[in-house]
Amino acid sequence: MSLFPLPPPSAVAGPLRPLADRMRPRRLEEIVGQEHLLGPGQPLRVQLERDDYGSMILWGPPGVGKTTLAEVIAARTRAQFVPFSAVTSGIKEIREVMAAAARAARSGSRTLLFVDEIHRFNKAQQDAFLPYVERGELRLIGATTENPSFELNSALLSRVRVYVLQPLSEEQIVLLLHRALDDAERGLRPALPPETRIVWGELGTTPEAAGGERERLLRAIAVFANGDARAAYNLLESAVAGTVPSGQPPVVAIDETRLRQAMQRRVLLYDQSGEEHYNLISALHKSLRNSDADAALYWLARMLEAGEDPLYLARRMVRFASEDVGLADPRALEQANAARAAVEFIGLPEGALALAQACVYLALTPKSNALYRAYGSAVADVREQPALPVPLTIRNAPTALMRDLGYGRDYQYAHDLPEQVADMQCLPDNLVNRHYYQPGMAGKEADFRRRLLEIAERRRLAAENTEDRRKK
Repeated sequence: MSLFPLPPPSAVAGPLRPLADRMRPRRLEEIVGQEHLLGPGQPLRVQLERDDYGSMILWGPPGVGKTTLAEVIAARTRAQFVPFSAVTSGIKEIREVMAAAARAARSGSRTLLFVDEIHRFNKAQQDAFLPYVERGELRLIGATTENPSFELNSALLSRVRVYVLQPLSEEQIVLLLHRALDDAERGLRPALPPETRIVWGELGTTPEAAGGERERLLRAIAVFANGDARAAYNLLESAVAGTVPSGQPPVVAIDETRLRQAMQRRVLLYDQSGEEHYNLISALHKSLRNSDADAALYWLARMLEAGEDPLYLARRMVRFASEDVGLADPRALEQANAARAAVEFIGLPEGALALAQACVYLALTPKSNALYRAYGSAVADVREQPALPVPLTIRNAPTALMRDLGYGRDYQYAHDLPEQVADMQCLPDNLVNRHYYQPGMAGKEADFRRRLLEIAERRRLAAENTEDRRKK
């Protein structure tokens, strides 16, 4: 009994399949990109050529060849290939396949189970794969766009190899688009009326100019695709399919206007709860910290254009104003809060300028993390020390009993002293002489540093005056 419930999707014949599916590579040598994995002599390439590979997870963004690689492996392996998608199949169906694979293994047959979007199974469901993978009763290839460290359980990760697939370069995508234009069997031509010619640029363009226009427009498609071969194929197919052939023989003219109509608006790679979200907010935060206003503006625009909640970005800037600017520029917190208020008041798109203003201000203003470190040190003492008592001198003494117990005794009202600073212990005994806030030399903190030295000198004078009064 065959383990194949259905053939792989790319095995279905017919010219009406999407161009991206028709152009899917059938052999290892046809795959473009991923040279770090599939180049001559690379470990994965050698394992595949020997048909001696283990279970693996293919991790990468959309359209870089995860499913293609799995199908190419299936075509050259001696194992039976069973494809599943975690979007349309449940763990129950896969359990049945794994049980069949275990029976086949006992008779000497091997099974290759491909699970697309494997991260859609929760971590408890992923445990179902463990015994079959561990016993070698099947080879598992999982494909995911999400970081396996977050989305796959540690037990499964310890039993597989994770291979990272990279976005395709513009040159690689242009090469794939040329293949689609030149392949008479699987490319664009089977979906067009017989004898149709594709002309690049306006009708009547000279062959030399048309050649240059074709390269320019293919490059524009590659830039738009953002490393995603499927997106590039879809755009090329949409541009051609949306143009009515004219003349005899029929001619399809693709120019910049037609291409822009097909593009509409780029959907940026972004997942507000996934790894790319954290990558982009990290890039914004670190660009601000490094005083790179241009980079900070770019990452801010990337997130806003991808649909990020503007209030989330405003909250991050408020945090940055205290964490990374602090008292080097106390107005930074005002700017960040003003941007937050503006976004709440007028929303997008107008509020984007307020965020951009705060972003540039935070990037260019002096930086200091002294306040961040000071508070962190104070918190560490609070957590590591017992609940230390408040010194009697600065305790509240609202009742006679409290005053009799020494609450508030020898308290000195700073405003009444010539130095305006009292020689008085305000920290618990265990923390006397502890210094949390140590300002740097940037911006206003240079003034605060001088002020601290001045306060220390006044406190010394106050101590001398107190001693003199005691002696008298």
